[in-house]
Amino acid sequence: MEKPNETSLAADARLLKEAVREAGELARSMFGTELRKWTKGVSSPVSEADMAVNALLERRLRSATPDYGWLSEESADDRERLGRSRVWIVDPIDGTRSYLGGRNDWCVSVALVEHGAPILAAVHVPVSEEFFFAARGSGTTLNEQPVRVAPGRELEFSRVAGPKPLVERLAPDSARIELHPRIGSLALRLCRVAHGGLDAAFAGGQSRDWDLAAAHLIVQEAGGKMTALSGEAILYNRPEVVHGVLVAAGRDRHADIVAQYRRLPPD
Repeated sequence: MEKPNETSLAADARLLKEAVREAGELARSMFGTELRKWTKGVSSPVSEADMAVNALLERRLRSATPDYGWLSEESADDRERLGRSRVWIVDPIDGTRSYLGGRNDWCVSVALVEHGAPILAAVHVPVSEEFFFAARGSGTTLNEQPVRVAPGRELEFSRVAGPKPLVERLAPDSARIELHPRIGSLALRLCRVAHGGLDAAFAGGQSRDWDLAAAHLIVQEAGGKMTALSGEAILYNRPEVVHGVLVAAGRDRHADIVAQYRRLPPD
């Protein structure tokens, strides 16, 4: 097996951009049409659009990188991924409820992970024509323009997105807070931190690798930080792909949020 190197990473970056743009176009072409849909697990919606986009991405990415592993929300988990140094982590349509409801807050989210950490990431929002891209050590772009997280330490709750009961614990006892309107796609919610649209974003428990990996690198390369609420680092491509409560923000703001939660009494 060829050892991955920086030359192959540049080729992977080109491949990723092309594949995710193509996937976004396919998803947009099916958006608003009559689709077969069903429920998997307890309450997770899925449609023929999710499956079609997944098939396109798998065909494009896996055929070009046969030595890489694969982990997707819409594919059976192949545990062989655990022995691969590089793994594609894919959410064909993140925010399927929004997609099926005719709303705009959904995206295609793909990351390339190496030894548990994302090294390439693309999040494409087809309806608004936003394309976030990040490569390890090279910064984050939105539609080819560099972006950065919002600076500072203050927390304006109207610029915070996430589960309200969770975020309310940060507010003074007497304060009534109004959060940013809900963003259906978790990946997109986190990416809004990367370009300064939000001060912070929270994820409740039970998010999966495919919800997080691409947005994680996009936030990180934009000067932010994303961790568990305890401050513990997030690792990917592990046997268990479910994560607990998470927070993403600019580094100073993130440090203050984590410190404040550590001081709070248990729920």
